[in-house]
Amino acid sequence: MTRPVREIRKVIVTGGADFIGSAMVARLNQEGIDAILIVDHLGESTKWQNLVGLRYADYLHKTEFLNRLSADSLDWRPDAVVHMGACSSTTESDVDYLMQNNYRFSLLLAEWALGQGARFIYASSAATYGDGRAGFSDETDLTRLTPRNAYGYSKQLFDLHAARNGLLRRIVGLKFFNVFGPGEGHKAEMASMVFKAYHQILRSGRVRLFKSHHADYNAGEQQRDFVYVKDCAEVMWWLLNHAEVNGLFNLGTGRARSWNDLARAVFSALQRPLRIEYIDMPEALREHYQYFTQADMQRLARTGCPLQFRSLEAAVRDYVAHLLQNTDMPYAGTGSVAAEYY
Repeated sequence: MTRPVREIRKVIVTGGADFIGSAMVARLNQEGIDAILIVDHLGESTKWQNLVGLRYADYLHKTEFLNRLSADSLDWRPDAVVHMGACSSTTESDVDYLMQNNYRFSLLLAEWALGQGARFIYASSAATYGDGRAGFSDETDLTRLTPRNAYGYSKQLFDLHAARNGLLRRIVGLKFFNVFGPGEGHKAEMASMVFKAYHQILRSGRVRLFKSHHADYNAGEQQRDFVYVKDCAEVMWWLLNHAEVNGLFNLGTGRARSWNDLARAVFSALQRPLRIEYIDMPEALREHYQYFTQADMQRLARTGCPLQFRSLEAAVRDYVAHLLQNTDMPYAGTGSVAAEYY
């Protein structure tokens, strides 16, 4: 039986007010852990609402946090650092901004955490796989991967650094696939299709999905590996407590499902009749569109991590129940772009 190398009592969570980060803070709270420093940039967004009801010791703006790290004046000595803070927009065009937030920040924080003897887990992304021609295995040589957007490249750059410098023998990186669940209401166009479909159905009684421009796929039958944020938090909690497990791992369910499946699950959870409208995919998107993603989860499974993911239908039911009972901000986007892509 494996045991934690260091008991987890005090944790820093970057991006702690954001989607996956706030889910992890909630999971830590479930374990009775509230000695948590949340690092984020709230600005004028509504993600501060994700902090309501969470227990944590302190909050620092990310710039103040980085300044204190650089000056060696941070008075926190954590047992673990969960680094979910980054620019997560796959359409971000300011590459310098991405490099600073997704690469340089990760580099500085990983080195600091290791110097503290703290467990370090960071967010990579399935966007590093690019068009998927090299597959979706986390055992693929990283140098073979060619991300298709600047966001994916900024994540890939730190993965490469960690591999070349031996850090992946001491830390954990997670290549998140299509994560959905509570806490994403502030993400607007970057929110999951579950969130968008929920609001489309309440507003118009229908869901809009892209037509297919690939001979092998019918409309709405493009597939993604949808994974529930609560299940991601369970995996991260297990990894925090098994410091003998290190490396770069996929985090999806290992089972691709179609956009039609997802839409049916949302209609069913809302007990509404199925109404799907298929719309043309914008020409600018067609060249880069991913028709299939599916995480290869064998490597993480071999570590002994109990990968008990909810089915898409069960996860959507749980999420829709949350949306019906809570006050997540309504989706303010156009509602016309129906599918996520890398």
